[in-house]
Amino acid sequence: MKPVITPSNRERKIADDDFIVSKTDASGRITYANRIFMEIAGFPEYELLGVQHNIIRHPDMPRGVFRFMWNTLKAGDEFFGFAKNLCADGSFYWVFANITPDYDRDGKLQGYYSVRRNPPRSAIEAITPIYQEMMSIEKTSSVREAPDKSLAYLFDVVNQSGLRTYNNLVLTLYKPNGVFQ
Repeated sequence: MKPVITPSNRERKIADDDFIVSKTDASGRITYANRIFMEIAGFPEYELLGVQHNIIRHPDMPRGVFRFMWNTLKAGDEFFGFAKNLCADGSFYWVFANITPDYDRDGKLQGYYSVRRNPPRSAIEAITPIYQEMMSIEKTSSVREAPDKSLAYLFDVVNQSGLRTYNNLVLTLYKPNGVFQ
């Protein structure tokens, strides 16, 4: 069961040379968490292994982002994106995530492998208002329609940016001092 955590405004920073690594099974339950993940998130290994990766999902994150992430992964593609994650003590940290499906030798999906790193501050400043608008859309939509409606907004932002694809958007933002206008 996901613990009840009250978010705070305290931000934790990931060092530029740190990588947060985790693996999950096909249903998203954590099977591996590296030391940096445990330190940043503030959870000991025994509280992470076997639980859904959404244990670190911050309430400021739009459901539409996760809908897109799962659709991308279930299509067999890797996902790139920015996420605001929740720590055990209520603080938060931002990451640039790369999540890849993990297959066994016979081509059967075993789970997912995720590597997260510190995003540039410029990327967080660009993505935050997009996520805030997505959250606003979700709050005024039915529970069932909310993720798709906020995702439609995200795709409108991508189209208006001229970058053509979501991946182009997030990879452009990830570049050092990347600017999105």
